[in-house]
Amino acid sequence: MIDLGLIGDLYVFVLAGFLGYQVISRVSPLLHTPLMSATNAISGISLVGSLVVAGAGYNKVSTALGFIAVTASTINVVGGFLITDRILKMFRSAGPGVAGREGQKALESGDK
Repeated sequence: MIDLGLIGDLYVFVLAGFLGYQVISRVSPLLHTPLMSATNAISGISLVGSLVVAGAGYNKVSTALGFIAVTASTINVVGGFLITDRILKMFRSAGPGVAGREGQKALESGDK
């Protein structure tokens, strides 16, 4: 027979996935960087949890799965920080004189 707890867990999983997709798809582009920072924090929490599982030493299977979880979480955290840094670089100016020179060239050429 099918376990009712499993059906409830699957229902919550599917509902959370759908709701998460709907929330994330409606985020303004200006909020993507803070959202990435929040997901990096959540990934850091999962990294700590996977370290606990890997170091608990229950048996060889839990240690191996903990090691895989530590590796995946570390890749996720590092990748998230690299992507966040790349996004933040898009909002930085190239330097104090760059915009002034481009504006001066536009004035000289007659563009408005």
